[in-house]
Amino acid sequence: MEIKVQSIKFDADQKLLDFIDKKVGRIDKYYEDIVRTEVNLSLRADPQNKNVKIIVYIPGTEIIVEKNADTFEEAIVDCVGVLKGALVSAKEKRFK
Repeated sequence: MEIKVQSIKFDADQKLLDFIDKKVGRIDKYYEDIVRTEVNLSLRADPQNKNVKIIVYIPGTEIIVEKNADTFEEAIVDCVGVLKGALVSAKEKRFK
């Protein structure tokens, strides 16, 4: 699975990129036919200013999850948690 990371208006350090690869790389066990995944990181003016948007492209559709948190790591974990359920649901619908 291809994971493309885009950090908007800042440079993500290698530690964060490794964390993304580790956490997001695991979602392919919930849906085997993932075409690619995009992770967009940005900063907001909100108190929870770290924004993560993950777009998962699967055959026929895409799943988009966006979360804000105090840290990028926390937002990534939240997004992956939601993605797990969405991918399982998409897989069940596909194979019914």
